Amino acid sequence: MKSTLSRYILKEIIGVFFVSLFVFIFIIMATRMMGITDLMINQKVGFSQILLILVCMLPRVLLFSLPAACLMCVLLAFLRFSSDNEIIALNSSGISLYQMLSPVFAFSFIIFLAAGFFSLYGVPWGNRSYKETFFRIIESKANISIKERIFYEPVPDVVFYVNNFSPSDNTMKDLFVVDKRDNNTPYTIIAKRGKVISGSTQMITIHFDDGSIFVVDKNFNAVRTIKFDTHDLSIDLKDLISSYASKEKEPEEMYIGELIQNLKSPSGDKSRDRLIGIRLFEMFSIPIAIFFMGVIGAPLGAHIRSRGRVKGIIISLFIFLAYYICLMSVRYFCEMGALSPALGMWVPDILLLFICIYLIYHVANDKTVTFPFKTGLKKISQEKDPAEQHTPVQKIDMPDTIEYMGSLTSDKFHRPDCRWIKKISRENLITFPSKQEAIDKGHIPCQTCKP
Repeated sequence: MKSTLSRYILKEIIGVFFVSLFVFIFIIMATRMMGITDLMINQKVGFSQILLILVCMLPRVLLFSLPAACLMCVLLAFLRFSSDNEIIALNSSGISLYQMLSPVFAFSFIIFLAAGFFSLYGVPWGNRSYKETFFRIIESKANISIKERIFYEPVPDVVFYVNNFSPSDNTMKDLFVVDKRDNNTPYTIIAKRGKVISGSTQMITIHFDDGSIFVVDKNFNAVRTIKFDTHDLSIDLKDLISSYASKEKEPEEMYIGELIQNLKSPSGDKSRDRLIGIRLFEMFSIPIAIFFMGVIGAPLGAHIRSRGRVKGIIISLFIFLAYYICLMSVRYFCEMGALSPALGMWVPDILLLFICIYLIYHVANDKTVTFPFKTGLKKISQEKDPAEQHTPVQKIDMPDTIEYMGSLTSDKFHRPDCRWIKKISRENLITFPSKQEAIDKGHIPCQTCKP
């Protein structure tokens, strides 16, 4: 029977998991499609390179989507069991919530292993491959590196500012360029228009129209101004590629061995060392958080009494958002040096662990669950069926007619002298004049007092 029950629960969870995971991946990818569309239409980047970019982005997107997808699928599965009174039927058969958690633990552990693989190997590989793919695109489409309305340095010692750029015809407007490649004669170019011209496979020429050149001598004693109708600035493509390739690896591009090696031999840059420490501990803390997310979904879904899935989806997103805000806050404090990464990156996991233990213990033992956001979720957890709303249940205010007692947050009813009655808060306490009425309203006998 346990094997049958486990397969039944897993089937319900897995079916929702792939749907929710696909939805989250689609939403995240959709937010980045603007830049990818620009590469395809304006920059004429090939489909194979675009596909490779998407594949490189996938590990990071998956790692970001797994916590929400894992929580949502388990919560929705147990919410469906609860709304269809299947949990009540299982409890009446002697199967407690603890026994129902076995397939949830197994599923969450498998997702934990997958998340660990993506965190340790997939994300560094994806970030590295993305960078290499971008280099290859620059080799064939040098104007990819042009950015609007910011000062940037595409080539060492050459600073660009472009007010407006049209990728379709490679034209630029209102340019400001500082060329310091020759230390003896640095100069500044200001032009109204410009255009990128690929003169050869190894050289890029930027053609300027209607501008001025300001040349300052080595000792800053004299300045010459040269007005021009047209002027060409040549850049060796090897310099452009090497400027990107020579950059240090970011912590997100490092595998675990490289991160540990960098921590053993600090670079002297405390900010960079903190980022490396954050990335190292994040490799393990995020997969563990995903495991706890899956386990939390079971007692939470069993506790909420609702006929629809919309509220379950909202609660899943709320919990994921709270976790993400906590994670980003901890990252900020670690980056600022106010908190050690070795301690700070585990704070979200510790909070999830306490929530997990609290929910499992209280729901399995029919105790009142108090949420921090009580005003919102209490109404959901105490929601009754439409048929029950027309026949209100008598409260404790009529002691002469009390035969059995129960709780608004539990599916069991008890004798008035049962020890569990003392643990039910007064606002959740309900009474039934007969055993049959309690059963008709979906409650089952307590296993302790056996009414």
